Amino acid sequence: MSAALALGDDALVLSHRLGEWAGHAPVLEEEVALANIALDLLGQARVLLSLVGDEDELAYLREERAFRNLQLVEQPNGDFAHTIARQLYFSVYQHLLYERLAAGDGEFAGLAGKAVKEVAYHRDHAEQWVLRLGDGTEESHGRMQSGLDALWRFTGEMFQPVEGLGSPDSGVDWEELRSSWLAIVTDVVERATLTLPAGPQSGGWAAGAGRQGLHTEPFGRMIAEMQHLHRSHPGASW
Repeated sequence: MSAALALGDDALVLSHRLGEWAGHAPVLEEEVALANIALDLLGQARVLLSLVGDEDELAYLREERAFRNLQLVEQPNGDFAHTIARQLYFSVYQHLLYERLAAGDGEFAGLAGKAVKEVAYHRDHAEQWVLRLGDGTEESHGRMQSGLDALWRFTGEMFQPVEGLGSPDSGVDWEELRSSWLAIVTDVVERATLTLPAGPQSGGWAAGAGRQGLHTEPFGRMIAEMQHLHRSHPGASW
């Protein structure tokens, strides 16, 4: 598995999920914020996938089992709090990962160095919303806790080593990454008067096999929608 493919698919799939909020976000400010985050991720995906092959073919012509994204990023948006829980878990992970890649001498150092500032904003956006919702009304508190609980079992897969990102040049120590991630997420959750989920961070085949091409049921519907136009009009230019 190519590391560029894995990281590119993470960014591509989450970009599409966030794009689904267009016209549906709770306030106008979030229409802009989520769209900007989606565009940042799409830009990352284009660069990463271009290292593997033709970016359009990789995005629109692969079958479901050929995608190597984390199962976390393919989960449906749910309500706004559910989306924010997904953003917290992933953006903290991506920020920490890109910091380490940028500091190393591996092939992704340049890309990570440019993207890390974008990802820092994604992380801050998610953290601020967790605090607002968790320490807000009884309703927002309950929804935020529900989102954290529902997605927790998909977080363990983030720390399974990715081929090509565990060498000394890459600067990635996966156990150290997990410890740093857990400390940050725990701090945010506790400050938001919420509770860190108590269950395992992975369980069964359905929560940890995205890197091997095994995906959850919603993913098939998502890529069918994402690829529909391209497959319906092959070779068209716009």
